[in-house]
Amino acid sequence: MKDTIKYVGLDVSKEKIAVAIAEEGRLEPRYWGMISHTQEAVKKLMKKLGSPDTLRVCYEAGPTGYALYRLFLTLGIHCEVIAPSLIPQRPGERIKTDRRDSIRLAQLFRAGELTSVYVPTPEDEALRDLVRCREDAKEDELRAKHRLSKFLLRNNINPPSGVNKWTVKYMRWLDTLKFGNAHLRVVFQEYYHQLKELEQRILRLEEEIRIQANEGVHAPRIQALQALRGVALVTATSIVAEVGSFKRFSTPREFMAYVGLIPSEYSSGERRKQGNITKTGNRHVRRLLVESAWSYRYQPAVRGELKRRQSGQSPTIQAISWKAQNRLHNKYYRLLSRGKEKGKAVTAVARELAGFIWAVMQEVEETPRFKTN
Repeated sequence: MKDTIKYVGLDVSKEKIAVAIAEEGRLEPRYWGMISHTQEAVKKLMKKLGSPDTLRVCYEAGPTGYALYRLFLTLGIHCEVIAPSLIPQRPGERIKTDRRDSIRLAQLFRAGELTSVYVPTPEDEALRDLVRCREDAKEDELRAKHRLSKFLLRNNINPPSGVNKWTVKYMRWLDTLKFGNAHLRVVFQEYYHQLKELEQRILRLEEEIRIQANEGVHAPRIQALQALRGVALVTATSIVAEVGSFKRFSTPREFMAYVGLIPSEYSSGERRKQGNITKTGNRHVRRLLVESAWSYRYQPAVRGELKRRQSGQSPTIQAISWKAQNRLHNKYYRLLSRGKEKGKAVTAVARELAGFIWAVMQEVEETPRFKTN
């Protein structure tokens, strides 16, 4: 019995971990108890449960990150991080407790009914935090612009004719504004100062992203992705940071499914119906792909910034980029000619763009240049 495989389900929270065990076979899983969420408590528990080669541990992905997963790796214990949205749910289940969740995890883990997520390396996770910090700063900047513009609108202050919002001329005009009312002057200064601070924060983050794209461990992949139209520095870095290794996708369609760009399907018998895109998987990459897809409205061309980004890339990658331009440009206008809305046409282009990104990454990750980093 000592060599029996034990499937351990952990319901992890900030301070506590609920533990349940399902032993190999058909016995009912049992609840072990609650332990503190510390390395010492986890190590002590694992020693009590058995030798590392007899333990299989799982827990749900969440805000606590992957520190627990990496701890189990150092202990030589097999661990999987489970996708919460893909855990099977019982119809009519209305009671949720840490005890029930841990028991359910152990039971489903033993049955092989759980789907694990890809765990990034510490370097991948650090780069992901960097690009997401920049993304958060851009969202804060947009909110700050909205607050300032609504403040000016409430006070009937409009820019001169011919000056578009948030251009250089618009910012110069903001510098000239004066308020007779002291309260309004303070409000304007605070709104404007916050916007200036956010702009400087974004510049600092983008500079660090630029350094990582040129000197970091992921530099070859980031530079190769920039050979594609619409995929510049920040977009390429974000895609590499979010996805990690593209080797886990054996086909382009698997990558398309990962970013939720494939159509949903409801089929039964001879009846087959496809609906909107699934929108599952990584929403950050999906948004980036849709934004990049708008670039393919324009006639295929290699000039300016795109030509500079392609300099030094292999002929194969440049050929993939040119093929993408022609294919996606034609697809966009072909869908429009059939009466498709622009948004749907761009989504379809984004789906195929994911395939070209996969192709570029397969080419880069096969090269010795990438393997040596």
